[in-house]
Amino acid sequence: MLSRKNKILVLFCFSLILFLIFTFFFIKNKKVIEYKKHREALEAKKEKLENKKILEDSLNKLIGSIKENTEFRKNNFTPPDPPSINKMKNQGCVVDGMLNAQSKDAKNAIDLVNRSNCYYLHRSIETWLEVPNFEDIKESISKIEKKEVVYGMFIAEAINTKADFYSKTKERELNFDDMCKKNSKNSWGEHTCVPSLKEEEYQIYVFDLVTEAIDLGVQSFMFGQIHYQDNISKAYVEELLEKIRAYAEFRGVEIVIGAQTNDTKKENYLSMFDFIEGGVGINSEGEIEEGPCFSRWWKKEGDWCWALLWHDDYKSKARNVFVHLDWSGVIGDDMSIFTRMEKNKRAETLAYLEKYFTSRDVGFMMPMLAVLHKENGGCYGESKKFYSADNQYSCQDEDVINKMLKN
Repeated sequence: MLSRKNKILVLFCFSLILFLIFTFFFIKNKKVIEYKKHREALEAKKEKLENKKILEDSLNKLIGSIKENTEFRKNNFTPPDPPSINKMKNQGCVVDGMLNAQSKDAKNAIDLVNRSNCYYLHRSIETWLEVPNFEDIKESISKIEKKEVVYGMFIAEAINTKADFYSKTKERELNFDDMCKKNSKNSWGEHTCVPSLKEEEYQIYVFDLVTEAIDLGVQSFMFGQIHYQDNISKAYVEELLEKIRAYAEFRGVEIVIGAQTNDTKKENYLSMFDFIEGGVGINSEGEIEEGPCFSRWWKKEGDWCWALLWHDDYKSKARNVFVHLDWSGVIGDDMSIFTRMEKNKRAETLAYLEKYFTSRDVGFMMPMLAVLHKENGGCYGESKKFYSADNQYSCQDEDVINKMLKN
């Protein structure tokens, strides 16, 4: 039988062995994790270098073709005036798909804009599940009578995998299936997916879209829900932004690039963009909240955060912030709540939001044309699926909006 002293010694040795085993596996696991992180970083660097080369080839080819075609450069293109961020903030209007959508509401919005005091036409080119037709866009732009205007293009987080697009820089049809984020097929319905900026094919597509839009005088570009399209920690979008800006500089066009970044707080990521953009999050009284996350979905730590971007958690890390009455085509979103209000209440809500955000140097963009759920009720435009501020329809908000834009 062991003496008390020997028992203590045995227990001590046993504890020491356990400690050494634990330490061994802890150090081993830590090294495995560090190796895995190092390997992932190297792979990300390799992917970005490959994308960089592809984009450089596209940029050089595009610039080379324009240099050769001197008549195109000299006679058919006059760069627009540089965009003013301050004017964009104070005279911004949401006109979703006005330049390329085929609905009557979109076509009638051109006259609405011509009568308006809008300067910045946010999301005037829409790409949600469709490849924009630049001939249609060119024709629509020719109908805009305003001398001072900044056109905006939305680069959506949703693509149609059956779409057709011929890349001028690659001289071939692009494969939309090759643009998809892993495990995102049919995310928005059949034959759809979330595109990934990690994929070369998608970067080529976006580069070609944006450069063609720049040639038409478009100066504002915004990535929709970029946290879906990009890996925030790896920032695949960085090289693409560099090449887009290089092309714009070559063409003599000053542009701004923004993104819907939701609750991303990484300053080095947010500062890559000229602005970040998001929804307002109103309640039935037209009021907004002060916290960083909209309480409709965020109740406690760990819940999904729908970010309120004017909060200092985000605003302090971004160059500029823009907000709007958000829509997702479902009953209960910002535009749904807004259009269910009485006319006087809508005017009161817009005045409140405009004053609140302007005092905080946040651009509140007025609703002119936006999407609604077809069974939303309330007021609407030519179709129940769209809101229009046009006085010829049931909302009749254009006079109130124009007065605020003028002031």
